[in-house]
Amino acid sequence: MSSQEVTLRSGKAALYEDLKRLILTMELDPDELLDEASLTGQYGLSRTPVREVFQRLAGEGYLEIVEKRGVRVIPMSHSTLRNFFLVAPMIYAATGRLAVQNFKPSQLKSLKETQKRFRKAVQTRDAEALALENNRFHEIMGEMAANPYLQPSLGRLLIDHCRIGHLLPPAK
Repeated sequence: MSSQEVTLRSGKAALYEDLKRLILTMELDPDELLDEASLTGQYGLSRTPVREVFQRLAGEGYLEIVEKRGVRVIPMSHSTLRNFFLVAPMIYAATGRLAVQNFKPSQLKSLKETQKRFRKAVQTRDAEALALENNRFHEIMGEMAANPYLQPSLGRLLIDHCRIGHLLPPAK
């Protein structure tokens, strides 16, 4: 593999991870348009890999690709919140039940490591780490549940779970 291919892969991976984090932590506002040209320059990528990242994130529920208008962060509205609070308890309960039945020891170890990082974030009052470690905890639970029908719903739910957490005032 050439060094250019390695750079391209790391650039795409970095863009993917950075956009995910920026969306989850609300550093990119719901409904915010993304500037493809700016991202190509910032990450040293051509338009095709940037568009591939956009497609992947759109498929996962982070972005919305609007014909002839560009790419925007998935919006949040009253309807989003209402649907979230109606469905979240059912999805989390089903995920928990299946996770207990299907987990692998390595997943349990990852879950415990995530809990340690979460506790550290609580102690240091690191709001971003709190949100991201909580999100990762639930992602691992979804992996433990090992259900291909439940996983996409959980993934979409977790995006708004994390973002809603940023709308609430910090605990004292």
